[in-house]
Amino acid sequence: MKNLALLAAALGAGFSSFAEPTNSLENFSPHFSTNTEIIWAAPTNLLPKNLWIYKRLPARPFSASVISNAFALASLPDKQIPKPSLEPFYIWAPSLGEGMRRDVLSIRPASTTIYFSPSNQSLSTNDVPDEETVTKRAYEYAARFGLDRAHLIYKKVYVSSKASGSDQTLTNGICARGIFLSRKLGGIGFFGDADNSSDGFAIEFGSHGQIRSFSLIWPNLETNHLEKTASPQQLIAAVRGHKIIVLPNPDDETYFERLKTLAIAKRFTITKITPCYGEGLIGVVPTNDVPPEFIIPFAELEAVADFGKSNMTVRFVSPFIASDLQRFNVR
Repeated sequence: MKNLALLAAALGAGFSSFAEPTNSLENFSPHFSTNTEIIWAAPTNLLPKNLWIYKRLPARPFSASVISNAFALASLPDKQIPKPSLEPFYIWAPSLGEGMRRDVLSIRPASTTIYFSPSNQSLSTNDVPDEETVTKRAYEYAARFGLDRAHLIYKKVYVSSKASGSDQTLTNGICARGIFLSRKLGGIGFFGDADNSSDGFAIEFGSHGQIRSFSLIWPNLETNHLEKTASPQQLIAAVRGHKIIVLPNPDDETYFERLKTLAIAKRFTITKITPCYGEGLIGVVPTNDVPPEFIIPFAELEAVADFGKSNMTVRFVSPFIASDLQRFNVR
């Protein structure tokens, strides 16, 4: 479904890759009736009153030790290790056909990312590490990239029954476990997980603990200025004004039908709010493939839609900075 693919791409890029102008947010929001009651029931005593906006600093080369450790984790030959540079570096998998290439390893200083995913991943289910082992090894390997544990937030351990970039899928059994450690800024993590290319470190282990993939996204940042966070009343106004994004469920084939169903809810009760960071502003498209200049706080929320005889739990995201909501005339 093209629109759902667009939504997924936008979420994966930190909300910054919509192909439509800002009002396209309305395509991903339920259009509640004026009779729908929107209730705030989420605890707010721990919510920050102000949050930092972070600015991306000019790119700089990865250090020789970081590059060397990336090659070691990927089990790639030392002779291929490049010198630190601002130029991107790729190791390509064997050609898949005319015009079809896939990178096994990429080092991209401009976006401060390192990514590894071999083209010959095993689907063996033998001796896949457990959650405790995966978590311990992830923190150990993150340290090899110079990441301080104090600047990481454990998000989740996930399981896989598929080889990355492959149509091969096991009908039962687990062939890998992975984990995403989100970057932490001022005590707050980034939106998303290992599938959404958020700032942080992700790694996946397969049979006998073999590393199947890893990614590092860690731009150089500095604090820019403090901004006031939105009030519950402003966030309710954002819901009412269709300025939110309802998050798709895994393998969601009925996303837009679900939005239409949500619109007829009698009551919409917001039960949880979690501040998070993301790159760029919702609805603002970066040009020339240049990463967004600023890292902006967002809010991830949960709500229960009550239809009278049934209900539905919903996750959605919203702007969380008061001045950001003002772009949508939400005050």
